[in-house]
Amino acid sequence: MYHVVNASRRVERELDKIPSRDFARVADAIQQLAQNPRPFGVIKLAGNVHRIRVGRFRVIYEIDDTAKIVVITSVKKRSESTYKSF
Repeated sequence: MYHVVNASRRVERELDKIPSRDFARVADAIQQLAQNPRPFGVIKLAGNVHRIRVGRFRVIYEIDDTAKIVVITSVKKRSESTYKSF
């Protein structure tokens, strides 16, 4: 079992901006990463950086297998700028 943590306060602000009808799905997907950090449909972006799709939102995270930690780095609505840094 992995431990899921937010990378920064920015992630919390991004989660606060998600509409309530979508928030439950995104929060559930993030919690499920503790059980399986590489679920069906995961895409490896670069190095240990992965992303999952949750409706129109993308959860971008890093996996540290040795420490059993999943670090959420970004939660954004899908757009051209979502993947600019990868």
